[in-house]
Amino acid sequence: MSDSTTLVLGATGKTGRRIVPRLRLRGTPVRTASRSSSTRFDWSDPGGWDAALRGVTAVYVVAPTVPGPVHEFVARAEAAGVRRLVLLSGRGADTWGDSAFGLDMRSAEDAVRGSALEWTVLRASNFDQNFDEDVFHAPLVAGELALPADAVPEPFVDVEDIADAAVAVLTQPGRHAGRVYELTGPRALTFAEAVELISRASGREIAYRRITPAEYAATLVEQGLDEHSAHHVAEMFVLMARGLLATTTDDLATVLGRPPRTFEDYVVRTAASGAWT
Repeated sequence: MSDSTTLVLGATGKTGRRIVPRLRLRGTPVRTASRSSSTRFDWSDPGGWDAALRGVTAVYVVAPTVPGPVHEFVARAEAAGVRRLVLLSGRGADTWGDSAFGLDMRSAEDAVRGSALEWTVLRASNFDQNFDEDVFHAPLVAGELALPADAVPEPFVDVEDIADAAVAVLTQPGRHAGRVYELTGPRALTFAEAVELISRASGREIAYRRITPAEYAATLVEQGLDEHSAHHVAEMFVLMARGLLATTTDDLATVLGRPPRTFEDYVVRTAASGAWT
């Protein structure tokens, strides 16, 4: 690897696996790291971090699910000669107040923003792809998505746009230093409206039903999620209900020089792939 290598953590995840080929297409040397990559990386095993960081200029960081480890990782990155960090975080993290949600992301932000390195934080709204690659997918295929979300809309963002933004920031040294970007789609939708669009595009009858956060946490536990993680996910909806994260921003257009992809564009692409049939 050259001394311009970019390390992508979570390289097999939603954003990482999209960032890697984009960087390679631009001719940027990439080192992929995850628990299943040839360069193994595990937040619970600091013994492998130095090897992953060796010869690296920039790092794309996806926070672990527990607070704390990113502080030591940043110190190791500084010692290894890394110059830039790009962190994926959650929309409006500094407005979450006393919420129990997102302590992991807030800890990671503190570590990155407090470092001596050039840093950029990408705070993303809920991903479009949660409807076909994550926890919302199986209920949609079964014909009903039940969530603790009402009329407060969410400006869902396409992971393809997040990947484009991450690559732009990683490959433009200095231009985005010290910036926190709030990444959203071009308009906000309620979950009921999102499900209706998916139903129409897929040609299937899919219903949306509102339930309480406690009911949703119980459902997630029944599906095999541990209680702590289930309550953490449910708490996200309690936070969203405050309405502080419901507005859109122009930050994606600022980074990319173009408007963000619409939710309808995502739905058409995904319906064509057969994900909901």
